[in-house]
Amino acid sequence: MKTDPVHVNNMKHLASSISKLTVHDDYCPTNVPGLTVFKKIDANIPMAGAYEPSVCLIAQGAKRVQLGEETFFYDTEHYLFSGVHLPVVAQVTEASAEHPYLGLKLTFDYQEITQLMADSQLPPPKGQRSDRGMATGKLTPALISGFQRLLDLAYESTNIPMLAPMIRREIFYRLLVGEQGEKLRQLAAMGTQTHQVAKAIAWLKSQFSQHIKVEDLAQVANMGVSTFHHHFRNMTAMSPLQYIKQIRLQEARRLMLTEHLDAATAAFQVGYESPSQFSREYGRMYGRSPAKDVNELRYKLAQTGN
Repeated sequence: MKTDPVHVNNMKHLASSISKLTVHDDYCPTNVPGLTVFKKIDANIPMAGAYEPSVCLIAQGAKRVQLGEETFFYDTEHYLFSGVHLPVVAQVTEASAEHPYLGLKLTFDYQEITQLMADSQLPPPKGQRSDRGMATGKLTPALISGFQRLLDLAYESTNIPMLAPMIRREIFYRLLVGEQGEKLRQLAAMGTQTHQVAKAIAWLKSQFSQHIKVEDLAQVANMGVSTFHHHFRNMTAMSPLQYIKQIRLQEARRLMLTEHLDAATAAFQVGYESPSQFSREYGRMYGRSPAKDVNELRYKLAQTGN
C-alpha cells in the first residue's frame, strides 16, 4: 500500500517540532496542558510501565504495547488511545541515532469529555463498540493538524490559556466522532458500566497501597462482584488482583530507583506485608531480584546520561 505523500510531509513536520522540543531532554512535559513529548535513539527491551488516560501519537518510529495477553502496535499511521490507567509492558521497536523515536502524549480527564459531549450535537461514531480500555486508531489529517497546532503553541506561552483549550476540544471532538468514539463516549457517559469501572480504577489508583478487596472495588462501581469482575477484565485484560499486583510492583520499582528505598521499605510502602513475597513476585514480573534490577536500571540510565 502506497503511503500518502501529504501524510508523510505532515509527519515530518510533526517530527521536526518534537525534535526541537526534546533537544535537551528525552522526556519533556511542555507548557501546554496535558502535552508531553518524547525522544529515544535506540529500540529497547520490553519495559513494564503504565499508560494514563491519554491519546498517544508517534511522529517517527514505532512501538509495541502488551496489555495482559493482548498486543497493540502503533506507528506514524496509527494513534494509541488509553481510556483508563493501565499497567502494560511497552517496547520501542523502531529507533536509531539518525532516525530517533519521536512521540507525544496528550492526557485528558472525563469531565472535559463529558462537557464536550453535553455541549455538542455529536454525530454517531464510526467504529464498533469494544470493552477494552486500550485501542489503536487510524491517524487522520484533521487529528494530525490539531496535534501540530498544539505543539506550535509550546512556543507561544501568551496564547496558551486562550488557544490550548480550543485545540484540545477539537482533538477530542475528532476522537469522539472517529473510530474509537464509541469507547470514549462509554467511558465519559455517567451511569454506563464502562464509566463505573473507570471510576473504580481511578479510586484504586489512589488506594492501591491499602488492603483492598474486590468487593470494595465493586462497591465503588456500584455493581455486583461477579458483574464488576467481568467488566474489569474486559476493560483491562486482567483480573482486579492481577491489576493491583502490577501497579504495586511498578510503584515499588519507581521508589527504589528514584527515592533510593531498599526493597523491604518499598514493599511495605506499596502494601506488601511480606518482603519475601514481594521479592518473589517482583522476580516473576521483571526477571531478576529487586536489587539487581534497580542496579541494572541505574547503570543504563547513567550510560545514556538520563
